Amino acid sequence: MKNEVLFLGTGTSQGVPIIGCDCPVCCSDNKKDNRLRASLLIKINFFNILIDIGPDFRSQMLQANNSKVNSILITHKHRDHTAGLDDLRPIYYLNKKPIDIYGEDKVLESINNDFKYLFDGPDYPGKPKINLNTISNNSFFINDIKITPIRVMHHKLPIFGYRIGDLSYITDAKYISNSEKNKIKGSKVLIINSLQRESHISHYNLQESLELINEINPQTAYLTHISHNMGLHNDVQKELPANVFLAYDQLSITI
Repeated sequence: MKNEVLFLGTGTSQGVPIIGCDCPVCCSDNKKDNRLRASLLIKINFFNILIDIGPDFRSQMLQANNSKVNSILITHKHRDHTAGLDDLRPIYYLNKKPIDIYGEDKVLESINNDFKYLFDGPDYPGKPKINLNTISNNSFFINDIKITPIRVMHHKLPIFGYRIGDLSYITDAKYISNSEKNKIKGSKVLIINSLQRESHISHYNLQESLELINEINPQTAYLTHISHNMGLHNDVQKELPANVFLAYDQLSITI
């Protein structure tokens, strides 16, 4: 059985278009230039793993016509990657199963503080059951699915990317050590952040993303976490190598 990977969002922290911006990308009528905050849904044998749950989660799931999330992997504590947690309520009611969230201790501490009402006190109607699971930089299993965290640096903040089978997903990276790159090597599909053309203090730019792809040498690669500064989707895609694609919201691939 083929497994599906769905890009729920491919934008940066402000999304695209940005409020009040009249640049060509923000004014584009090409739907591929409209980007919600970055998130990925991986469907493996009817088991759905979500990577990050940002403020656009509700809209993303409605667009995808999907109402099932079994587990969530969190890359880091920034709100554009966690702020949609409250919108798990209807998913829990529909499926009647607790939802497992996996992240580092500091990430889970931040989530617990931000959404304290979901974790403290007695149960009541309107409160979903969510299990927080602490992980470290070691492989672990969800059911029989092996998850390998990949340590990357988001400027000075250590965060996780994840490898699941032949897929590696990395967002908000500016630096990856050689030992962590070794975890990525052999991936058939690499999804990597690529913010813009100009250099940035905490994100790969286009050149840096392409250099990493060339080093890892996957069969195919997809760029995500893209800002309006990258340029129009169709223009950028023409410049990319044959096996590299500018991802867009609701793009579905099989692995």
